[in-house]
Amino acid sequence: MYQALLREQLETLKSSNQYRTFTTLSRICGQYPLAKLEGHDQEPVVVWCSNDYLGMSQHPIVREKMHDALETYGAGSGGSRNIGGSHEVYSRLEASLADWHGKEAALVFPTGFGSNDATIQCLLRRIPDCVVISDELNHASIVNGIRSTPNERKVFRHNDVEHLEQILASYPQGQPKIVVFESVYSMDGDIAPIAEIVEVAKRYNALTYLDEVHAVGMYGPRGAGIAAELGRTDQVDIIQGTMAKAIGVIGGYIASTQVIVDAVRSFATGFIFTTSLPPAITAGCLASVEHLKANSAERDRLHTQTAKLRERLKQQDVPVMRCSQTHVLPVLVGEARRCKAAAERLLHTHGVYLQPINYPSVPVGTERFRVNATPNHSDAQIEHLAASLRETFEHFSIPLASQAFRAEVA
Repeated sequence: MYQALLREQLETLKSSNQYRTFTTLSRICGQYPLAKLEGHDQEPVVVWCSNDYLGMSQHPIVREKMHDALETYGAGSGGSRNIGGSHEVYSRLEASLADWHGKEAALVFPTGFGSNDATIQCLLRRIPDCVVISDELNHASIVNGIRSTPNERKVFRHNDVEHLEQILASYPQGQPKIVVFESVYSMDGDIAPIAEIVEVAKRYNALTYLDEVHAVGMYGPRGAGIAAELGRTDQVDIIQGTMAKAIGVIGGYIASTQVIVDAVRSFATGFIFTTSLPPAITAGCLASVEHLKANSAERDRLHTQTAKLRERLKQQDVPVMRCSQTHVLPVLVGEARRCKAAAERLLHTHGVYLQPINYPSVPVGTERFRVNATPNHSDAQIEHLAASLRETFEHFSIPLASQAFRAEVA
């Protein structure tokens, strides 16, 4: 009975073109964004959708520090932070992250998903009668943390400050409230009106929780994120980030006041009952963060190559969705089956790896490729991608920008 039930659900997923398959890629150290495709002996493919935004996973100083830590401490951490897993690199990393965001303290988790999930659950369970108000496009890790508690919850329309204020105004000033939102939204590439959201939240006595995972390393002074770029870091109560994207390794973190961080450290089950990051991973994260705080070359090059890619896609009439304001360039396909077929053609005909993004990651009818350049992508690779997308769109009769966005112009 159980097998049949699950098999039926899987078949439904497949029939709707929402079934996810893995493309096995072996990245080539020192040659990012190139990767070997499993079972193929031809030339490497070019990866165009990695979250390794700055190529820091390949950086010599990161690899060196990871090797050194491996030889010094061994492979694993040995336990949770409470039971043998708080090795000396941890305190240095958390101090560095707190300094990055101008906060009193920081706390590191094994993953970015875990830092959102555990922190939000903890705060909602420890603050009596707390209402959580969440942007409708918040990441699954945020949604999971919220849904795991019985707290009252409200969703405000994406980046709609007026709607947020209407919700906040419906509660007594003294009732605890948390507003949860992101700075850069990874599927649309747009930026939240952080200053306006923070101002409204403070007016109604609400805590602010800002997810900066797609911004840290790439925006703001020393790469500290969008809030830092706007000079609003001190007004955001809790900043959450990841070390699996621009930092190039793995892990999540929060940065806040000493009291809030200590409360999460002391009460969050998702933190207490999990093994800590191994020393080599923590050392790699620390090396990357310290490098990005002191050097802007990688993020400067990222923005330069992003601008070139955006322009070449425009010249090829490839439909980059107009919501994009950042390094994330969502290319609209608009139908799950053709999105998957187009990805196959790009990979096997053009040597371009782009993952189809379908529901539930994005709404039905907005299926897309999520494209991003990195400092490591060459001008020639940008030219090749733009031409490959144009050929593939024409092959499958996928509407180009002049067709797809015609209704918006009319």
